[in-house]
Amino acid sequence: MNASVDAIEPLEPATIVVRGNGPLAGTVHVPGAKNSVLKLMATTILCDGAFELTNVPDIADVAIMGDLLAAIGVEMTRPAAGELVLVNTGRITPVAPYELVERIRASINVLGPLLTRCGEVRLSMPGGDDFGARPIDMHVAGLEAMGAEFKFSHGYLEARADRLHGADIAFEFPSVGATENLMTAAVLADGVTTIDNAAREPEITDLGEFLVAMGAKIDGIGTSTLVIEGVDQSDLHPVRHHTVPDRIQAATYLAACAVTGGELDVVGARADHMTMLLDRFANMGLEITTTDLGIHVSADQRLRSIDVATLPYPGIATDYKPLIITMLAVADGVGIVTENLYPGRFRYVEELQRLGADVRTSGHHAVVRGVPRLSGAPVKAHDIRAGAAMVVAGLAAEGVTTISGVHHIDRGYDDLVGRLQQVGADIERR
Repeated sequence: MNASVDAIEPLEPATIVVRGNGPLAGTVHVPGAKNSVLKLMATTILCDGAFELTNVPDIADVAIMGDLLAAIGVEMTRPAAGELVLVNTGRITPVAPYELVERIRASINVLGPLLTRCGEVRLSMPGGDDFGARPIDMHVAGLEAMGAEFKFSHGYLEARADRLHGADIAFEFPSVGATENLMTAAVLADGVTTIDNAAREPEITDLGEFLVAMGAKIDGIGTSTLVIEGVDQSDLHPVRHHTVPDRIQAATYLAACAVTGGELDVVGARADHMTMLLDRFANMGLEITTTDLGIHVSADQRLRSIDVATLPYPGIATDYKPLIITMLAVADGVGIVTENLYPGRFRYVEELQRLGADVRTSGHHAVVRGVPRLSGAPVKAHDIRAGAAMVVAGLAAEGVTTISGVHHIDRGYDDLVGRLQQVGADIERR
């Protein structure tokens, strides 16, 4: 037996170690949005040629989506930092295998493009973060209204349609994923598709503008009613597109500044994409101004507690909630946070409690009684945004906070540790 092989130890999972060391100060740059770029990547299935995406975040989910697209027939390269080239070879295989789909929930976004282009698709049920049931019944119902036939068997969803046709579709809830899938499917459908109560997130607008640049005909982008007139595939062409900035990453740096009493310029942040959140942050005592480059924020006093409820855009996004609860954990007073979208998304509260936060949950509500300072301890990241909240909490804690489950953070954050180090945080990855 080879002794050198025996001596090899398995690699320990990465951790992030944070030491609370006072206010942050300086400039932090916000990269492109995870929740946009993955959908743009999936949309390249619609037509042949070379697409160029810029302002692309360096995150694990981009690599995973690239692997999935490669299996389908779209080749991805990274010619430079922040850039992707996706070449649709035209040799599309409408099958999304389990071993790739189960790693990322955004894989569901290949459903619409594959079905409308190929007339068939076989897709394993998607994975991703675990925070409550998020069924795809609205995707299926909308595509069925457009003429698709579905079958579920052995963990796979199979769909067929010789050619989708236009339909009038009204959502009971403004689902982001269903809006995206039906938009992309309708682009090549026969006739006109109307989507009422469509999601209005900035990432939906980014996708709509991407599709229009490709040659799609879409009216109502940015509103709750989308009207898509189908075109022939020959009318579409590849484009170069700059990905919209990541408002969730921007909010993370605002929260980090808030809990440390710092002052930051968050370059690239779009205040117009975060209006309601910024209003609520101002209610908590942050001084926020819009600049030519992004957002300037300062926190020269202890935060004030407020009540917050999550709602579809332009309301407070559920992705912001772990950050808000972390801010409330060190604010003056008592705040109540109500989750109206994903009832299972309070798992990180136990981790905050380990750091000394006074948080009680009941059903859809969390009651947060602020304490002057948290206390460092080992904690775990349960999903992407909860992981970022643990990092922010560590900045607000005395002593050392060690965060495991870092692979979740890597899925959605582009060098979170490095960017915080640049503005004075005592933080390292081990």
